[in-house]
Amino acid sequence: MGEKYLTLSELNIEGQFLGFVGDKPGKYKYLQLAISSGNVLIKLPKELRLSLGLSLVSGEQVSVCGICKLNPRTGKIKLKVSRVNQIGFCPVDNLAPQPKAKIMVCQKSGCLKRGGKGLLSELEKTLCDRGLLDKVTIEHTDCQKRCSSAPNCFLTIGKKEYKKLQPAAIASLLENHLTQ
Repeated sequence: MGEKYLTLSELNIEGQFLGFVGDKPGKYKYLQLAISSGNVLIKLPKELRLSLGLSLVSGEQVSVCGICKLNPRTGKIKLKVSRVNQIGFCPVDNLAPQPKAKIMVCQKSGCLKRGGKGLLSELEKTLCDRGLLDKVTIEHTDCQKRCSSAPNCFLTIGKKEYKKLQPAAIASLLENHLTQ
């Protein structure tokens, strides 16, 4: 038997679009808004998901219209969205933090025997000396399938990937990226 919801009121929320939330990229189910009382997640109907995913930009002011329903048995409130309108753009500095850089260092035996341990410690020391250690994630990985060029380490900043770098070069790239 389906749950019966009572219609409470019309829904009209204005806020700043923070992003989509969902279990798979491209298959987002919720819209996250920043409103005066905090952040709110609003479930999107299937027919709106694709078009909104292509048109909304983080930081944009939006208006969400629909109805608010109540399940009298459980006391849960359900928001049913019928329309999302773009109002304007109002960027916030801390809204979308810069993607954190990631350094992946192979820790399999071949790379370790060819200087992987020394590379990792030198990398950590160089990043610490330049104050960059907290701005990057260092990930120990399994074999990266490039054993002939061991020890293997590569840097990912956003969508860019850099391979075969020494610790000083990695630190310089990070400094350049973070100052832009």
